[in-house]
Amino acid sequence: MALPVAADDPRRTRFSRALRREATDTTPVWLMRQAGRYLPEYRATRARAGSFLALAKTPELACEVTLQPLLRFDLDAAILFSDILTIPDAMGLGLEFAQGEGPRFARPVRSAADIAHLGVPDPETELRYVMDAVRLIRHELDGRVPLIGFAGSPWTLACYMVEGTGSRDFARIKAMAWNDPASLHRLLDVLARAVAAYLAAQAAAGAQALMLFDTWGGLLAPPMFAEFSLRYLDAIAQHLRAHVVAAVLPLILFAKGVNGAGQLEALADTGCAALGVDWSISLGEARRRVGARVALQGNLDPAALHAQPEIIEREVAALLRAFGPHPGHVFNLGHGITPEVDPESVAVLVDAVHRLGRRAVAEGG
Repeated sequence: MALPVAADDPRRTRFSRALRREATDTTPVWLMRQAGRYLPEYRATRARAGSFLALAKTPELACEVTLQPLLRFDLDAAILFSDILTIPDAMGLGLEFAQGEGPRFARPVRSAADIAHLGVPDPETELRYVMDAVRLIRHELDGRVPLIGFAGSPWTLACYMVEGTGSRDFARIKAMAWNDPASLHRLLDVLARAVAAYLAAQAAAGAQALMLFDTWGGLLAPPMFAEFSLRYLDAIAQHLRAHVVAAVLPLILFAKGVNGAGQLEALADTGCAALGVDWSISLGEARRRVGARVALQGNLDPAALHAQPEIIEREVAALLRAFGPHPGHVFNLGHGITPEVDPESVAVLVDAVHRLGRRAVAEGG
């Protein structure tokens, strides 16, 4: 069932206006992993699906869990329920999610020969279930809030593909970067083409904003980040700007742990609409460094959601002050919600952002 929406509901445009650095009635808010294990209704749907992959690959169920947080909270955007590893799965690497262990590939990429066998998946065939989910979610949202489509960055996808699973340090791919950079660049090139095609297809299917997650960019020292991650983020941004539909959609880049000298500025130079920032940098400092070139998204420490309500509200107020009375702020966490969070704490957060955000907007005006 489509969510109710009034013709003059500010949530229709609040998020989009903020990404364009235009004035809004209050600060918009959405949360990474807002559809997830902290919600009992998500856990019930996940149990009904039988597995995480079945949940992600069934458009009707993906739509259901995408909408669940919007039925609870006054959020300003929905984000497609999916996984960043859909592309390598479609490349035939044999993705599975072991109980309590996270993702694992049956056929990791370890050699030049492995890389040579990889091709760019067709988003409307191998990844049709994602596009069908986007189309269904847009229909069910019925204009209430914008829908965000997303993908993992080439570097982050390559980390999992080479290692074969999650890791603290992803030593295999870092060794490849040092010892066989030519092979790594070939892998990153095919992934960049695949990610660009995937995001463009989501745009064509109805996504209204796009986001690239470079979850493991912070593993790289600044020169290596420029060579093995930023280079491909920029290539994807250029491709999307040339796409007939994606060109008009805002692109958000989120590179976790990437706050070193020159790195935020270089990310802003890709032409993206917004940068997501984690909690390891002051939002005020991030804005001073990138100026008004891009909007900023973030950046409350997700652990703050375990605090008492008055502390959550205090932290929201501090973060709004840090950004200052400027347009172009989308409130979010510095990373995703953790499974142990009480949904009531999320309600406190969302209410505080909208209530205190109005004051910040008024003071700015």
